[in-house]
Amino acid sequence: MRINLKFTNKGQVAIENFNNDELIEIFSRYINTLTKKYAVDATVPAETNQNIAVDGSLKIILENVNCDVDTFFKELGRDIKIPLKKRLDGKLDNVFKTEVIK
Repeated sequence: MRINLKFTNKGQVAIENFNNDELIEIFSRYINTLTKKYAVDATVPAETNQNIAVDGSLKIILENVNCDVDTFFKELGRDIKIPLKKRLDGKLDNVFKTEVIK
């Protein structure tokens, strides 16, 4: 299953403070932590995420999904605010919206 995380306006402003490799690292780390709690295998492929800030989205691959995907990404959205807020002045609401591709 392919998922696009489309960044909101505030999410877009927040990710512009990071380079592409940092974003892949941050999202991969937080996703890997959540996969210990949820029954799903998730990867953030670097080859399909070459320019996250310009694209305005992050592509994720899910396999062996045995959990509620919406709940997984809702929790990821809450967790991912922590590192993003460190380089952003002000409040950070929803960072992204989940779009299921297939």
